[in-house]
Amino acid sequence: MGAASPPRLRLGRARRLRHSRDFARLRREGQRLAHGCLAANWQRQAAGAPTHLGVITSGKLGNAVVRNRARRLLREAFRRHQHGLAGPVDLILVARQSIVGRGFPEVERDFLATMRRAGLLKSAALAAAG
Repeated sequence: MGAASPPRLRLGRARRLRHSRDFARLRREGQRLAHGCLAANWQRQAAGAPTHLGVITSGKLGNAVVRNRARRLLREAFRRHQHGLAGPVDLILVARQSIVGRGFPEVERDFLATMRRAGLLKSAALAAAG
């Protein structure tokens, strides 16, 4: 038998929030935290449910090129760290104006800090329990 394969890092369409009713539900019923270049709205899901991600970029950020880059940066930060979340969650990431011109390491740092402050990372959950 070979070693266990690493978890897949794909973020397919089935794992994305796409409907306005889902975004509205999270804004209405979920929790919110803003830190650095992003704001997060989330709601924990039942064990065994998949984690879903939605990304919002306002026209205030800039033209389509700037907004698409912000979306790619936020999706990539989530994609790389999705298996570090402390359970299934529906998550919306909202790009703030300060994301413009930032590189991936800065966005990733803000993403991890936001997830840690929200108690959504496994390590934060373990530290709070211990």
